[in-house]
Amino acid sequence: MSDSRDADRISVDRVANTADRRAFVDFPRRLYRDSRCWVPFFNAEYRDFFARRHPFFAHTHTEFLTVRRGGQVLARTMMIDNARYNEEHGTRCANFYFTDFVDDDEVTDELFDAMARWAHARGLGELRGPLFSGATYGGGVLIEGFELPAAMTMMPYNAPYYARHYERAGFTKRFDLNSLGARSDRFVLPEKVERLAEQVRRRGRFQVLRFRTKRDLRQVAHRVAGMYNTTLADHGENYPLTDAELERLIKDLLVIARPDLEKVITYDEDVVGFVLTFPDATRAIQRSRGRLGPAQFIALLREIRTTDRLILNGMGILPQYQRLGGNALVYSELARTVRSPRYRFSSVELVQINEETDLMLSDMYRLGAQRIKLHRVFERSV
Repeated sequence: MSDSRDADRISVDRVANTADRRAFVDFPRRLYRDSRCWVPFFNAEYRDFFARRHPFFAHTHTEFLTVRRGGQVLARTMMIDNARYNEEHGTRCANFYFTDFVDDDEVTDELFDAMARWAHARGLGELRGPLFSGATYGGGVLIEGFELPAAMTMMPYNAPYYARHYERAGFTKRFDLNSLGARSDRFVLPEKVERLAEQVRRRGRFQVLRFRTKRDLRQVAHRVAGMYNTTLADHGENYPLTDAELERLIKDLLVIARPDLEKVITYDEDVVGFVLTFPDATRAIQRSRGRLGPAQFIALLREIRTTDRLILNGMGILPQYQRLGGNALVYSELARTVRSPRYRFSSVELVQINEETDLMLSDMYRLGAQRIKLHRVFERSV
């Protein structure tokens, strides 16, 4: 007869075999099985992560951990020692991601203690997250907007009790990431800004590249991806991506991109800005349950063609071109995409806007957007 105390024993385990990996992936799917807002990661992505095939793992040390009671997984996390992130931000922190847990103080005490021990063993002085690799992998703990579904897998969803556990364990806010929303009929560019954008177009040095096919988009994609490190890498959730990571970013985004929605800004034929909007395929991803076989892929493509919701996850222009009217042109192109009768989008969600980019936030508010979600990146010394 087994000791009844075994059922109450909590253990922290490294993910070491196929059964462990399956348990790691399945845990949040059990936790959120009744949620209409949670969105699963694809199984293929998890396989790349476990096998370290994603180029992110070429410059990081990672460990997948689970917390179990009586053999049942009740929490999980991926611990990250990202040298490129620490070098960019002048810190020595351990990032963490895929951090999910039940509403149980004893479980989260074990989880956060294990995370701190892992960081300390690697000579790292603090925990900061949830953060992965920036770009399409959004970070933070959701603290506002629980009634709304996640924006595909670009920003995570979690239960309302998460923040309480972080704060109880001594975590404090590092920064917030805003998601803004707007109805398309209310997303209106101020007349002064639209006039400036028209003047910029007439001068002719700025041009807006438009695309008909993914092949056309792919031809300029590397030039656009190269701007990421110039315009976004210094944000608190990001770091300079390697060439291999940029290549993977292009590959991932092209799967869900509709070429006719993407806008690239040039100045004297040099790429200087971009507006990256994507059809919201959240519902198809939820129905896929993490699988991406032929049937799920067809359903994803159908959702991309028919959805009436739009997601913006990438907009910028090189600093030296902003005062030349580039900002006005970028905002004008975004407004035209959102409001175009050709597409008939009912709404747009703008994700991953760091609170420190206060100018962009104020501009978006003037365009008619409102904050609909807030994700908080937490930190704690170890």
